[in-house]
Amino acid sequence: MTTPKREYGPLNHQSRKIGRSVNGIPLRVYEPLDKSQGMLVMGSIHGDEGLTTVLLSECLRSIEPHELQARLILAANPDGVLEGTRCNTRGVDLNRNFPSKNWKSDPVYYRNRPDEPQNIALSPGSHGGSEPETMAIIELIATIKPQLIVSLHGFLNCIDDPHASAISVDIAKRTHMELVPDVGYATPGSFGSWCAEQEIPIITYEFPSLSIEKLKAIHHPVLRDLMTGLYNSLLA
Repeated sequence: MTTPKREYGPLNHQSRKIGRSVNGIPLRVYEPLDKSQGMLVMGSIHGDEGLTTVLLSECLRSIEPHELQARLILAANPDGVLEGTRCNTRGVDLNRNFPSKNWKSDPVYYRNRPDEPQNIALSPGSHGGSEPETMAIIELIATIKPQLIVSLHGFLNCIDDPHASAISVDIAKRTHMELVPDVGYATPGSFGSWCAEQEIPIITYEFPSLSIEKLKAIHHPVLRDLMTGLYNSLLA
């Protein structure tokens, strides 16, 4: 009798530590058996967007180790995910902490919900790259030199790619989300700004505000195709 495939069991894929959070939690990257694969997919640089970690984790647990064809960081901000905060445990918005030319020391303001005032102040850090989580990501990228990065966020309901690459066009079509060249406001010190300066293609994948069940139904197939290499032929 054939044993049914375990869909969402424990993670049994190989990973390695790339650094630690402020609170000492290891930051890990899950890697394919073939280390030459050129895509990096990353979730939860904002801790209050932990659904991105859930979606990535479930997709990863639904495939076998030999099927993985991309590198994955399930949670770039593990302290924030555990604490339920957008920032890391020092109050720094990691997505404004990258040492890009447009990094600013001004506080970053955001809102918890669309109908609330944008009055929650976060720090961009004492300087660009001040946080251990930021530097761990930078050092990983310097080592693996990804051909494409897909950074998962919520909940602007769009695919942000200034180059409108073939991959982003296809993802937008499959998910019925708008393909945009930017998110419509300045993002000094953002991961996207830093990647642009390094000439690393990046797609910012902004999930819509939907229930977890609907997000899984719509986005699991796309995430699975990203991590199993369906899009690798379209990499530059």
